[in-house]
Amino acid sequence: MTKRAPRTQKTKLFVLDTNVLMHDPTSLYRFEEHDLFVPIMTLEELDANKKGMSEVARNARQASRMMDDIVSGSPDDIHAGIALDGPSRGLATGKLFLQTEAINVALPAALPTAKGDNHILAVVMHLAERFSQRPVILVSKDINMRIKARALGLDAQDYFNDKVLEDTDLLYSGWRELPPDFWDTHGKGMESWKEESRTYYRLSGPLAPELLVNEFLFQNGEAPLQAWVKERNGRSVLLETLVDYAHAKNNVWGITARNREQNFAFNLLMNPEIDFVTLLGQAGTGKTLLTLAAGLTQVLEAKRYSEIIMTRVTVPVGEDIGFLPGTEEEKMAPWMGALEDNLDVLNGTAGEGGDWGRAATRDLIRSRIKIKSLNFMRGRTFINKFLIIDEAQNLTPKQMKTLITRAGPGTKVVCLGNIAQIDTPYLTEGSSGLTFVVDRFKDWLHSGHITLQRGERSRLADHAAEVL
Repeated sequence: MTKRAPRTQKTKLFVLDTNVLMHDPTSLYRFEEHDLFVPIMTLEELDANKKGMSEVARNARQASRMMDDIVSGSPDDIHAGIALDGPSRGLATGKLFLQTEAINVALPAALPTAKGDNHILAVVMHLAERFSQRPVILVSKDINMRIKARALGLDAQDYFNDKVLEDTDLLYSGWRELPPDFWDTHGKGMESWKEESRTYYRLSGPLAPELLVNEFLFQNGEAPLQAWVKERNGRSVLLETLVDYAHAKNNVWGITARNREQNFAFNLLMNPEIDFVTLLGQAGTGKTLLTLAAGLTQVLEAKRYSEIIMTRVTVPVGEDIGFLPGTEEEKMAPWMGALEDNLDVLNGTAGEGGDWGRAATRDLIRSRIKIKSLNFMRGRTFINKFLIIDEAQNLTPKQMKTLITRAGPGTKVVCLGNIAQIDTPYLTEGSSGLTFVVDRFKDWLHSGHITLQRGERSRLADHAAEVL
């Protein structure tokens, strides 16, 4: 039995706006010992938004089902509040209150009560007067709603429970610089040996417990080092030196790494033991180019995977241009400009043969790249594929789970994105699906992450990214 938290006057009463439930239906169980109040207008707006196949409509239906389960499965009186500890299996120990009476509150004349948001504000004002000894707080994802609430002297908060990180500066970068005295403090009892062209170091020291599996380490100076952590065992770690993809002899489909982070990324993309790779970085850092080069090499030369599958979220930056004609691939073509641009670069590195040779190479490449829409991914299984998810910052954690669980045996999944360019409503840098997987997959033996920092597109693009 979960021990119920003592009910005090300081237990807060949270009033839920509709957008919180449509963003996260499980929010009903996320407020621990505090009580929840759902206004009748919230239920009306859920009802108005339940139709359709969008993520918002699915969440609205899910929230309604959860409330139905809570209300119908409880012997408690709705007026006195319904205990949440049973339905939530101990996650929440507060009560759920539904609005059961008409509330008449004189709102300022400038706020018409016909509007749903203002109706909810009227409910919050009524509750604040009725429970004057208790904190009554409106929870809303709508910034303007929160501003209006504060202007009326009411408490209002954003919904934070879905945030993976409060500050994206704390997000795992995938690499770290070793301190200058690293070998002095970690060299005692160190083992070192060579296998093939790699050097291995098994060492222990104060930094060893902090290092994560597949984290990249570098040290500049007289004896520069680039290595990654292959295993961690208590206070000791095993480091392995990297393949130098900056050298022309190790080029990947004619592409060489132009900076340190690109070299780290190639080591992840080309390693068959790594099943899941995430690459973050601003425009022009080379995410798509590196991934496509690695994919083509492993599909056409190494025959490790049967084909490349590329998908992305179709969220327009400007006005939508309406329905697009054609097959699934043809409909996705306008969204795949980045793919075509990078193929032009890669096709230019495919060797000699003149125009005919390049045209033949391009046809071969295009025959091995399939473009798929996210809308038809549910229920599929990809076996022995190189799956690229572009613009992954626009995915919710739930959508990201749906996509990654498509991976069958022998499939590698690569997620690319820039969390500073989120176009999906209600999604922030802290709650994006990309942030979610970077945080959850770190320190897993078969996954790796790199945040690319230096732009390599052009001096104009780099300068624009800095000053605009």
